[in-house]
Amino acid sequence: MVHNSMSCRDLSPGVTLTLTPRDPYTSGMGPALRALSACLVIASTGMVSAQAPPGADARSREIYVSAVDRQGAPVMDLTAADFTVKEDGAVREVLDVKPATDPLQIAVLIDDSAAATDAVSFLRDGLAAFLERMRGHAEIALITTGERPTVLTQYTSDNQVLTDKAKRLFARPNSGAYLLEALVDVSRGMAKREAKRPVILAITFENGPEYSNQHYENVLRDLQKSGAALHVIAIGTPSSSLNDEMRNRGQVLSEGTSRTGGRRDQVLANSGIPDKLKQAADELVNQYVVTYGRPDKLIPPEKISVTSSRPNVTVRARTRADR
Repeated sequence: MVHNSMSCRDLSPGVTLTLTPRDPYTSGMGPALRALSACLVIASTGMVSAQAPPGADARSREIYVSAVDRQGAPVMDLTAADFTVKEDGAVREVLDVKPATDPLQIAVLIDDSAAATDAVSFLRDGLAAFLERMRGHAEIALITTGERPTVLTQYTSDNQVLTDKAKRLFARPNSGAYLLEALVDVSRGMAKREAKRPVILAITFENGPEYSNQHYENVLRDLQKSGAALHVIAIGTPSSSLNDEMRNRGQVLSEGTSRTGGRRDQVLANSGIPDKLKQAADELVNQYVVTYGRPDKLIPPEKISVTSSRPNVTVRARTRADR
């Protein structure tokens, strides 16, 4: 079977991978004072622009939030009174809560290594259902991670193109996964795109080897810079391997999801893949934008916490400050 695809490293540098007059008040001043005044104005302007993007209110902040019930279904009737936001332990005032409507930019990383051999049909069905649910809500790129990170499609909202590629998915015999390499490539690409609402959805098999030569701290750093939320569907029983590659992968899957507000699902049987992909799509489509007040400080917070007072509701949001 010949894959009609290209390697992440085959992309040209120009292609972004999923996987880069006022009043004369100074007239009476001496030259030195005028120069000092100008420097102070420039410094002040620089500090404001560092706190918030152009057009944004420096005293408020928006954060994307997911809320699901015990069955994993979205909870869509929450109000500002249902949320509590803290920055470094300090409670912030929730100003507004509304449905998130900005288009998503989603990179779907698919493990097509030898470990996926018995799950190909479930992967195809699950991806088709995921893509259908995301229709009209996102630009999506498909990247496989078996043997090497390989781009099947660049970001597109053309559902037909995406579905056709998903239907032609096959496992690569005698291959291992390069998930962490793909995460680094995709994260750097998203950072260059400056995507407003980036997401990485990784589908990985626990029983397959990881061959990436990446330390987990480097991967998490690039993920944080991208601003993307990492969602993971891990298939099979968690590996007990103690080699460096598998330990690094385990750390990224655990810390990456919790830090970025993503979900991590453990699927023991291949037949559970479609349902988890549907749940992931429903959660992404039904997110909130929570706007909260923030003091006008030069130093951003290190940790963010978003919780709900509504019983039996699980809230997911970034726990580290954005890029």
